[in-house]
Amino acid sequence: MGTSSILASVASAADTSGYAAIIPALILIPFVGAGVIALIPRRRVELFRGVALMISTATAAVAVFAMVQFDRHDAGYQFVVRRDWISDLGISWHFGIDGISLFLVVLTGIIFPIAILATKAEHDPKPYYAWLMVLMAGSMGVFTALDLVVFFVFFEIVLVPMYFLIGFWGHGQRIYAATKFFLYTMFGSAFMLVALVSLAVLQQKAVGGPLTFDIVDITNNLAVSTNAQRLVFVGFAIAFAVKVPLFPLHTWLPDAHTNAPTAGSVILAAVMLKLGTYGFIRLGVQMLPEPSVWAAPVLMTLGVIGIIYGAIVATMQTDLKRLVAYSSVAHLGFVVLGIFSLTVQGIEGGVLIMVNHGIITGSLFLLVGMIYERRHTREISELSGLQKVAPIMAGVFTLVMLASVGLPGLSGFPGEFLALLGAFAGARWWGVVATTGVILAALYLLWAYQRVFHGPTTGKNTLMRDMTPSEFLVMLPLLALIVLLGIFPKPMLDRIEPSVEAIIHHVEVSVDGFTSAEPETDPVATDHGDSEEHAEEVDR
Repeated sequence: MGTSSILASVASAADTSGYAAIIPALILIPFVGAGVIALIPRRRVELFRGVALMISTATAAVAVFAMVQFDRHDAGYQFVVRRDWISDLGISWHFGIDGISLFLVVLTGIIFPIAILATKAEHDPKPYYAWLMVLMAGSMGVFTALDLVVFFVFFEIVLVPMYFLIGFWGHGQRIYAATKFFLYTMFGSAFMLVALVSLAVLQQKAVGGPLTFDIVDITNNLAVSTNAQRLVFVGFAIAFAVKVPLFPLHTWLPDAHTNAPTAGSVILAAVMLKLGTYGFIRLGVQMLPEPSVWAAPVLMTLGVIGIIYGAIVATMQTDLKRLVAYSSVAHLGFVVLGIFSLTVQGIEGGVLIMVNHGIITGSLFLLVGMIYERRHTREISELSGLQKVAPIMAGVFTLVMLASVGLPGLSGFPGEFLALLGAFAGARWWGVVATTGVILAALYLLWAYQRVFHGPTTGKNTLMRDMTPSEFLVMLPLLALIVLLGIFPKPMLDRIEPSVEAIIHHVEVSVDGFTSAEPETDPVATDHGDSEEHAEEVDR
């Protein structure tokens, strides 16, 4: 299905869908929730967390409803909303969800209530929970926006609440970490703003029509010269590389994670880092296919460097939370590698990693937060023998850690496998080098686990409390997803694949001489059944 089919799907959804309120609800419910929290008197401390949990859970319910109603056979955008905003400038409130954004929306909906339920504000709960609601609304806006200006607005909105969450409720060098995070991301956003304005103006001159910032319209009618497209792509790529973050623009991430409150670290890892990788797909490969093919070797190289570098530096960390932070640099390198292999398997793998990394790494940060709450330290050298005094926590940590390593049967495996499969088909030597990152991930995670949970139980570690039933219940949905999505990822792939195929077809049609390199067989169908049916749907 090509881009003309995508546009037809948009028009069809806009005219006939009975669920046009889904996306406005995803964005407005948390925004309204922030307003409600702001109106509650400060003395009613007991209400803030409950209201935030209720609002975020309602948003999660809408996201899950969207997933249930999503037509897995439709490659285009669904639940489409389009209203004029600034007509003279061609800016509109245009939103939609396709197979690529669907599970990122659901992930956002699930992670926020879990993070709120699992942690409490150490002080000033009113602004803390209000900022969390604004952050949730902004993230939903990015994943559903189909207008460049609207995308940029929401892309910027998320910076403010995260800055305050790190700076006011963080630990250690929280002001330094918050300022560094804000300056890095604003630096990248400046390039994005210049790029999107340039693209719209150049597109208008090329086609002679009215000015438009509509992503779908520009994608289907791109008429800008090749050199100009490449310059625009570089602007977008810098912004997304900072947000991912890609080496060497990654240095803000470990500081932000280390000093952020637990909920901030969970949301930063699970949701905010995905804004960059999602942007590479939506505004890169889909909207600017020729520059994506042109820049693919460079971006894959940076992704592979991030995989190896992140794993090596993680191995040397003495702070358990900082180790998990550097593991994100490595895992997101696999996402970039999969996306710019420009294969169906590679991009599917990238999307799977985005979702599963959010679940797995979010779980790791929650567990590290529980350890810190009990021991008031994250130094690996001061933690030992915790398995003896906290066996339930050790068992949960083992499961999540093995998922992060990529153990088959757990959710970390399918995405990395598909990303590497796509890389081997489209960019073999990058894939070969990237496989060493899988080995290194096992090294630093298993070694860290051994030092923290095995060995003699000494000093204050003997007083360590095990995971409580309420803490286990909070973790249970994430643990269930880790197992379920590892054993049976096919329902996700069924919804992701049509949109990915449409993008790859668009690249092939738009770029002279480009043909996506695909493996001869479909391993997903072979591994998970229904191979004959899958082969009929997709002729590779």
